[in-house]
Amino acid sequence: MTQDHYQTPIHRLNYTDGRNTYYIKRDDLLPFSFGGNKVRIAQAYFDDLEKKGCDCIVAYGNSRSNLCRVIANMSAAKGIPCYIVSPADDSGERIDTNNSCMVRAMGATIIPCLKTNVAATVERTLANCKREGYRPYYTNGDIYGKGNEKTPVQAYVDAYEEIKSYERETGITFDYIFHASGTGMTQAGLICGSVLHEDSKHIIGISIARSADVGASVVEDYTNIYLIEKGFENRNTAQINFIDKYTLGGYGKYNHKIIDVIHTVLIEDGVALDPVYTGKAFWGMGEYCNERMVSGCNILFIHTGSVPLFFDNLHTVCGNNVSTGTAGKDPFI
Repeated sequence: MTQDHYQTPIHRLNYTDGRNTYYIKRDDLLPFSFGGNKVRIAQAYFDDLEKKGCDCIVAYGNSRSNLCRVIANMSAAKGIPCYIVSPADDSGERIDTNNSCMVRAMGATIIPCLKTNVAATVERTLANCKREGYRPYYTNGDIYGKGNEKTPVQAYVDAYEEIKSYERETGITFDYIFHASGTGMTQAGLICGSVLHEDSKHIIGISIARSADVGASVVEDYTNIYLIEKGFENRNTAQINFIDKYTLGGYGKYNHKIIDVIHTVLIEDGVALDPVYTGKAFWGMGEYCNERMVSGCNILFIHTGSVPLFFDNLHTVCGNNVSTGTAGKDPFI
C-alpha cells in the first residue's frame, strides 16, 4: 500500500442532533485489511522497518486489536515473519474475535501473556527472533513501549493534511474533530497537525478505556516528542482533550445507548460502527456535545475503522431482526 491510497472521503451525515452539522471521514474505507486508522499506522511502521533494515516484526495487542490484524495481514503480504504479544483482558479472560481469527489466518505467531508481564514477554520474543537470525522490529520501541512515538504520529499528521485540503476545496471549516482514543497515536497526530497549521479546532479524543490521567499523559508524550523534533516548544496539557467520562468501566464495555446509536447510524447513513471503538466514541461525542450545549458547529467524526468488530457484535446491534431469522422471508407469503 502506498501513500497514494491514503486519501479517504469526507461527507456529511444524515445523522443530526438538531443543533449541529455532522460530517464523517471514512478511514474505514482505506483499501487494505478492512481499513481503519491502523492501516495508516501499520504502513508507517513497515516503512520505518524497511529503513532500519529489519526483517521481522513484533507487535502488541489483545484479541480485539485492529492494529494486530492489519500488521499480521501486511506482514503476510510482504512475506515478513510476524509475532503478536497478546495479553489477556484485565479479568484474565481471552476471547476469540474476527480480528484474532484473521491474525492466525495470516500466519502470525501469537504469544500469550498477562498484562503484568508484557515487558518480559516482549524481551523474550525479541531475543528469540535474534537467536533465529532475524533483525526484529518492535512497533512500540523498547520493551516498555517507549522510543518509537514519532512514527505513528506522522501517519495522522498526514491525515490532518487531508482534512485541511477538504476545507480548502469546499469552504467548510470544522469546529470540532472527534475520534476514538485508545493508544493515543491518532489523537497526537491530529493535535500535531493542528499545531503545524496554527488551527484552533477542538480535537476531542473519546477514551475507549483509559483514564484521563493515563491517556492524556500518553498523548502528551507522543505530541511533545514529535513537535520538539520539529522545533516547537512542549505543548500544554490543556490542549489535550482526552475524555474518559464515557468508558463505561473499561475496554470492550458498552451499553444499550451505544447499540442504539450504532443502529441509528447504520440505518440513516449505512455506516457500520462497532461497540468497542467507533460506536462508543460516536455515542460519547453526542453526550459531550449535549452536556456542553455545543450548537451551530460543523463537527467531523473520524471513522477509525473496525468492521470485523462490527460483525463480532452483529446480533447485538441488529437485535431481533437477526435473531428471529425474519430477514429474507417473502412478506407476501
